[in-house]
Amino acid sequence: MNQETASPLTLPMRLSLGVGFLMLATKVFAYWLTGSAAILSDAAESVVHVVAVSFAAYCLWLSSKPADRSHYYGHDKISYFSAGFEGGMIVLAAFYIIYVSVQKWIAGLRIEHLGAGTLLVLAAGLVNGALGGYLVWMGRKHHSLILVANGKHVLTDCWTSLGVIVGLSLALVTGWLHFDPIVAILAALNILWSGGKLMRQSVGGLMDEVDLETETRLRELLNEMTSKLGIEYHGLRHRNAGTTIWVEFHLLFAKGIPLEMAHAQATQIEERIAREFGMRTEVITHLETLEDHHEVHTHEHYEQLPD
Repeated sequence: MNQETASPLTLPMRLSLGVGFLMLATKVFAYWLTGSAAILSDAAESVVHVVAVSFAAYCLWLSSKPADRSHYYGHDKISYFSAGFEGGMIVLAAFYIIYVSVQKWIAGLRIEHLGAGTLLVLAAGLVNGALGGYLVWMGRKHHSLILVANGKHVLTDCWTSLGVIVGLSLALVTGWLHFDPIVAILAALNILWSGGKLMRQSVGGLMDEVDLETETRLRELLNEMTSKLGIEYHGLRHRNAGTTIWVEFHLLFAKGIPLEMAHAQATQIEERIAREFGMRTEVITHLETLEDHHEVHTHEHYEQLPD
């Protein structure tokens, strides 16, 4: 990601942080007013959000720095660290919510001002729903994993708030206060699942896990263009660094073809691939002759990759 890409993402990230502090204050006040375990679980999620979005803002700034002598491929991969950190914080919040809910359940339930507390949580949930949708939309539009992860976290906060509203409403209507900790625990299990998925995505990105959709698109393009040009390819590899897709493969030309022609055809393929993907794409090709490439690369590790 470069400075131009990062610029339109700065405002959404600042908005996320500002709204996060506002929602935290609202939920803490609602908990002080009611003493509800469910509202406490919602407030705990907001604490996690404020910490996570602060780290995400730093990661967004770092990912926008260009490549340098110590990072030839740029700083994009910090996106996966950010998503993993955010997922880890969500998981910790889920365990804390479950612990506090069970503790309050055992100690005895006492809830006051349920109506006012429910309205405060409802307002916070609606704001977070709108914000989360906006962040995910902006993140996907600009191919920012950091912003998408942050938006999903905010949406998780929204779902938690909605769960709390259901629990408090049931307790308010029926008078059975056990709905409060039960819904809090259910909300915690939901955000535990969401946090786990973010952590899984983070590990997959850091391990350069193959994206099957990208694989399919690349092979379709290469099959089409190499067939049209009368050449072949092999050794296709690719990885998503967060905001940049790196692609490399070998092109096989008939022996005796002029270097200028081979290079022009390779450039044509590289430019077509870069255009087809909506995000920044770096394509590296290696040119070799079709007749003897097996002998030349018999012991190369990429020969063991499926073509």
